[in-house]
Amino acid sequence: MIEDKNQNKTDISSLGEFGLIDHLTKKIKVTQKSTIKGIGDDAAVLEFDKEHIVVTTDLLVEGVHFDLSYMPLKHLGYKSVVVNLSDVYAMNAMATQITVSIAVSNRFPLEALEELYAGIETAAKMYDVDVIGGDTTSSTTGLLVSVTAIGTVNKKNVVYRNGAKANDLLVVTGDLGAAYMGLQILEREKEVFKVNPNNQPDLDSYTYIIERQLKPEARKDIVKLLVDLDVKPTSMIDISDGLSSEIIHLCKQSDVGCDLYEEKIPLDPQVISTCEEFNIDSTTIALNGGEDYELLMTISQEDFPKIKGNPNLTVIGYMKEKNAGMHLITRAETQIPLKAQGWNSLDAD
Repeated sequence: MIEDKNQNKTDISSLGEFGLIDHLTKKIKVTQKSTIKGIGDDAAVLEFDKEHIVVTTDLLVEGVHFDLSYMPLKHLGYKSVVVNLSDVYAMNAMATQITVSIAVSNRFPLEALEELYAGIETAAKMYDVDVIGGDTTSSTTGLLVSVTAIGTVNKKNVVYRNGAKANDLLVVTGDLGAAYMGLQILEREKEVFKVNPNNQPDLDSYTYIIERQLKPEARKDIVKLLVDLDVKPTSMIDISDGLSSEIIHLCKQSDVGCDLYEEKIPLDPQVISTCEEFNIDSTTIALNGGEDYELLMTISQEDFPKIKGNPNLTVIGYMKEKNAGMHLITRAETQIPLKAQGWNSLDAD
C-alpha cells in the first residue's frame, strides 16, 4: 500500500557492518550529561549519582509485531523506541539513553534502513534520549528491531507493580482501544488492496485510531504531571497487552483484588464509531486490544483531590482485598471475572 520512493537503492553489503553503523548513526548527537561515551567503542559509558537505573528491552519482529505492507519504516523506527520508553515511564522514571539493534535481510537496501533510523532519531529527539550503541546483523527471514532503554529515577520515587493496597483507586491515562481498532482498519484496507491494487483507501475518518497504531506516544508527560500534582502512585504498569491483562498483573503482584467499572473506561468517539462499524463491543476492545501505551496506576484515596478533574487521568475502579477477586462491573451492575485475553505473541499464528 505504500509507494516505493527509493529509486536508487544501495546494497548494504557494500558498506560492511561497521560502515553501515557509521552511516546510520552519523547524525546522532549526544545530549545527556550522564552519557560519557556513546557509539564508537566496545561499550557505552554512563555516569549516575544517587539514583536507581532502570533498563528495559523490547523486540519487534516482522510478521509478528508489524506488517511492512502498511507500516512505514520511519514509523516503525519511531514506534520501536516509544514502546521501550513507555516501560521506563511506567517505573516513574525518566528515560536517558537507548541502544538499537537490527537484523536485516538483503531485500532491504540502505535507503530503507535510513528511513528506519530517521524514525529512531526523531523519537530520540522528541523524548530527549541519547542513542548510545547497538548491533547490526543479517537475517534470513526479514527485519528484526531490538531496542534497550535506560532511565533514572530517584530512589524514593521508583514505582513497582507490587505496591497496590486495598481501597486504592485504579487510574488510567488517556483513552483505550484506539490502537487495536486502527490495526483493524489497516488490515481491512490491506485485504481490499490485494483484491484491487488500484483502490485508493479513504482513511480520513480513521485518522486518530490509525495514528495510535502506527505512531503511538509514550506518556513521559505523566511522570512530570505526577510530580507537579505531588502524587506518587502505589503501583504502575504500561498498557501494552490490554487493560484486563495489566490489571491482573497489578493485582497478582500486589496481592489484591479489583473492581473495574465499565462505564468509567475512557473511549475516544472514533473508537466507539469504528467498533459499531465492525460490530465489535468497545469494552471488549478496551480490555483486550493492547498497544495503547497508556499508564495504569493505583493511587491512595487521600490523593484523589489532587487528581480530581484532571483531563489526563481517569479513575476507573478501586482495589479490594485479594479474596474479593478481580471483576468488571458492567453498566447493568453485574460482576464479570476479569480474564487475561490480551494479545500474546507466543500464541500468534
